[in-house]
Amino acid sequence: MINTLVRPADINDHQRLSNLLFFETRLHRHLDWRSPLDWLGAPFYWALEEGKRITAALACPNEITGIAWVRLFVYASHWSADNAWNILWSTAKYEIARARGATVVAIAMQPWFQTLLAANGFMNRQQIVMLEWHGFASQPWAAREAEGIRVRRMMESDLPQVERTDAASFDPLWQNPLGTLQRAFSQSLFATVAEDKNGIVGYQITTGGGQRAHLARLAVHPAVQRRGAGKALLSDLFRTLRHTGISRLTVNTQSDNVTSLNLYQKMGFIRTGEQYPVYTLEVPASV
Repeated sequence: MINTLVRPADINDHQRLSNLLFFETRLHRHLDWRSPLDWLGAPFYWALEEGKRITAALACPNEITGIAWVRLFVYASHWSADNAWNILWSTAKYEIARARGATVVAIAMQPWFQTLLAANGFMNRQQIVMLEWHGFASQPWAAREAEGIRVRRMMESDLPQVERTDAASFDPLWQNPLGTLQRAFSQSLFATVAEDKNGIVGYQITTGGGQRAHLARLAVHPAVQRRGAGKALLSDLFRTLRHTGISRLTVNTQSDNVTSLNLYQKMGFIRTGEQYPVYTLEVPASV
């Protein structure tokens, strides 16, 4: 009889977890600036071990205090999703509660994972909706630059200011700390900031290659919203994309983010019909 053990995953598990991720299709992977293996050694990352094999793993490390995204759930074929999840989640929930609790969040792109989360008390908080811009369609974006707003290329030295703008622009659930922004900047195709006389008031980070790009992040400080900073960032990005021959740009946002949806649609983005539910569960601190 082979005993099972749930334990924290660490860097020594890299190869065995890499094999599990490569060979198993039963996998939830959060869209992230880091791969699941990059999180090894972080808190709230557990491996299910059978003998010398790792046959399931669950990772929900937190970057923002009180927020734990489910970044990985994978299990081998001899497990059912329910059994693998229940074994790992019982440990995860206990440890998260001991660490003062957290909001546990997942973007569930696969129906089986949506069913699993709902069965375990997670609530569908909102949807992530997809939009697309085609560069050779109409040009509602070709407007004059916003008064008092200048758009320029982002530099690495801008990132501390960018982090402050990000924190002011989003709820904690959606904020990106400095380390994440540094990774995003290093992986970007185009990254720009909008600034006024007081400094950086907005930014965008776009990834991609070939004929397609993805607007991974757009933020405008609430203090300057409705002054045209978002339109200025997008207009500058569109001109750059067309100049480099990229004709398609995707973006996603929350279904209840009316401000962002209105901006994107006014600037020529069209909803694709794709959407993915965001599930959350409050794990209270243990007494």
